[in-house]
Amino acid sequence: MEQEARECLALSEFATKSMYSKGRQVAEKECEVRTVFQRDRDRILHSKAFRRLAHKTQVFISPEGDHYRTRLTHTLEVSQIARTIARALNLNEDLTEAIALGHDLGHTPFGHTGEHILKCLTDGAFSHNKHSLRVVDVLENNGQGLNLTFEVRDGIVNHPTSGKPSTLEGKVVQLADKIAYINHDIDDAIRGKVLTEHELPQKCVTVLGRTSSKRINCIINDITKESIHRNDIVMSAPIKEAFYDMRAFLFQHVYVGSMAKEQEGKAERVVSELYQYYMKHLAKLPAGYIERLQIGESEKQIVCDYIAGMTDRYAINAYMDLFFPKSWHIY
Repeated sequence: MEQEARECLALSEFATKSMYSKGRQVAEKECEVRTVFQRDRDRILHSKAFRRLAHKTQVFISPEGDHYRTRLTHTLEVSQIARTIARALNLNEDLTEAIALGHDLGHTPFGHTGEHILKCLTDGAFSHNKHSLRVVDVLENNGQGLNLTFEVRDGIVNHPTSGKPSTLEGKVVQLADKIAYINHDIDDAIRGKVLTEHELPQKCVTVLGRTSSKRINCIINDITKESIHRNDIVMSAPIKEAFYDMRAFLFQHVYVGSMAKEQEGKAERVVSELYQYYMKHLAKLPAGYIERLQIGESEKQIVCDYIAGMTDRYAINAYMDLFFPKSWHIY
């Protein structure tokens, strides 16, 4: 294919070329126009799980305001940052974009709060990155999965800090995820009056910049300068220190125990009680989930799949429907 040949000529020696992909779990005829990574990107973009991200929490649960980030807008910001870095380093932009768009498909309603509760309820078996992989491998496309390439699947499951992506493109997304949420969560926290600009650690602000755009630009420029012509994605020591100090600040002042998290207890109760209800009333699950129970899949896994796929508003409506009395009329 012409595009594959063009990649081999144009991309960095360290970039992942479509022609040399480790392939899909199930072999299929290739497209005459798009590379395998372009097809993966398109499959993710058109998936139901991707559309549901529009109604899943980023940090603020049920915020009053149209400008707070959702899991979808976070994903789009990660994609933009990751593509910018990939292009600057002459890496495979299509692979980078596919990983970025798919990295959070497995997130629960109410963000990390929902993830924490499902992890507790499943004895540690649930994590959003592993569930993202399950979404693209098993749950999407009416239970057939999306049959993505190894490289995209590897980048999705390995995007957390503890992960070890096997491609530079995966490493780019791993960092872009943090760059995005650190900066947009500061923006949302200031908008929500959880923080003021003056409360940000001044040492970090001095190094990285005083506005979100300046910080993002500073970090991207540093990564591209430090990583060019290297088989790794790295930051310089001063930028890395300020970057992770700012991240630690957010964990202390926004992500744990702040006003931004005041709805956490309610969200935890919604997820927990829905899980307990469906474990006791498996027949109330949608037909597709019941069919999977009948072929021997784990009850815990099926219930977890169902709840993890819910949006915030769907989970709230399901909870209200199950546990709150309805009005009735006599005609």
